[in-house]
Amino acid sequence: MSEQPPYLRIADELRQRIAEHVWEPGDRLPSRAQIGQECGVGENVVRRAQELLISQGVLEGRAGSGTYVAEPRQRVRVVRSSAREQSAGSPFRQDMKALRRQSDWESRTDAKVPAPAEIATRLGMAEGEPCVRTTYEFLADGKPVQLSTSWEPYAVTGGTLVVLPEGGPHAGAGVVNRMAAIGVTVSHAVEQPEPRRATVKEASLLGIHKGALVTHIRRTYYSDHGRPVETADIVVPAAHCEIVYEIPTNR
Repeated sequence: MSEQPPYLRIADELRQRIAEHVWEPGDRLPSRAQIGQECGVGENVVRRAQELLISQGVLEGRAGSGTYVAEPRQRVRVVRSSAREQSAGSPFRQDMKALRRQSDWESRTDAKVPAPAEIATRLGMAEGEPCVRTTYEFLADGKPVQLSTSWEPYAVTGGTLVVLPEGGPHAGAGVVNRMAAIGVTVSHAVEQPEPRRATVKEASLLGIHKGALVTHIRRTYYSDHGRPVETADIVVPAAHCEIVYEIPTNR
């Protein structure tokens, strides 16, 4: 039988110390150098062990501060379904209401941003054409659980009451309902989820360690004429959220 990799052994050691209450939730761990010296391994081994435990929700990385024992935290269930998109108001708010969690989000919108090459391809437009870009940080009970960057063609919403997703009479209503308000029927969405490691910026915003596992969802909404009317990059931390897809069936 092959020997256990050193980082897994260190992860087990750190997990045991937490189980034995050597470190309590909220405690800051000693430096990697100190842990490595105590356990007879290098700092890179300790880093890999900590990253594993962060991805499992046992530890929590705080940018510029260190690594801490994670507070007990129930994973947020994020449901992706067409039914929730048809509801009035924000689909995220509907999800959190079902879980009896307090929901909120912070956003920033920039109008007439030139479409980067990838976004232009996803929206079926020429690179550099103007878009409305909105970045979101979604919160459950005051803690970040999801990031999103949304792009909408200015040619679709420019000059209408829904040009600003978080402004005007339809603020926060969700893409489907906002588009319906200007006579655009959204027929379906295509989502492509894939696992990857968090970037430095994402880790800082989500309160996780750089390189922790996240699910990156590339989503695009299409009108009933087949035109892409919005595309977004959604980032969800694997340790804090579970993603569930509800698939409608025809009877």
